[in-house]
Amino acid sequence: MSSPQVERIELDELTCWRVRTDSAELQVAQQGAQVLGYQRDGEPPLIWLSDQAAYQKGKAVRGGVPVCWPWFGDLRRNPAPVQAMHEGGPIAPAHGLVRELDWELLNIDTDGAAVHLAFALDSRNPPHADWPHAARLRLDIRLDDALQLSLTSHNIGDTPLAISQALHSYFAVGDIREVEVEGLDGCRYIETLDDWQQRQQQGTITFSGETDRIYLGTPPRMSILDRAWKRRIQLDVEGSSSAVVWNPWIDKARRLSQFAEDAWTGMLCIETARVMDDVLRLGAGEEQRMTVRIASAPL
Repeated sequence: MSSPQVERIELDELTCWRVRTDSAELQVAQQGAQVLGYQRDGEPPLIWLSDQAAYQKGKAVRGGVPVCWPWFGDLRRNPAPVQAMHEGGPIAPAHGLVRELDWELLNIDTDGAAVHLAFALDSRNPPHADWPHAARLRLDIRLDDALQLSLTSHNIGDTPLAISQALHSYFAVGDIREVEVEGLDGCRYIETLDDWQQRQQQGTITFSGETDRIYLGTPPRMSILDRAWKRRIQLDVEGSSSAVVWNPWIDKARRLSQFAEDAWTGMLCIETARVMDDVLRLGAGEEQRMTVRIASAPL
């Protein structure tokens, strides 16, 4: 078994790292500490990246695993305590403040056939006038026979924080119309496409149109059954009991940036999250970690 290889590369304006092991390849951008791609040898990609992705400073890349923090989606749809952390006007960028910032690379370590990358970000550098709080983020990425992402939020200030967050994972699938999601049967969910009504999941999730749902009370294991590519993508989660399931389908795909009109057929987002009544509350000096481990197996 050869040692893992780590190479620094430049993709247009972004500094990135390509990690190669005996059985897989991973790409990570310093901007946003964003995983861009993950593929195991002999398989299609596990993490989806848009063919039209733009690698520009200060602009989020479409696909991969963006980090959404300290709020998710539209700030105005977040719980009141999360909104109260924002001290500016009503306009705030979607998905928070950290996707478009360069994180600090703390280290790259190898452990046998495994590779570990650690990135960090201090919310005070650069300072945010609209979110003037002291917190430190750390993203640990471990590649072995699976891919594990751990996001740690640390309140280094002297007042409590309320945070919504997500690892906004885009998964590659053969055909979304032949995909099912297991593990969420019986969970409550918010149907954002129908006036944010609360409903209950019955059976597996299947896809026949635009889907944008926030699941609550989620279990520690969920699976994507991909019939077209004859594989199962298994998600094992810690420190989270909410998830977002999203596919834009036909009409919305035409309005998205960095997104081909037919790209909706080959992707599905299941976002490991702390949102809505699963909001993350941190007392002064407190830290919490949220982890997802992504593995694949034949169906």
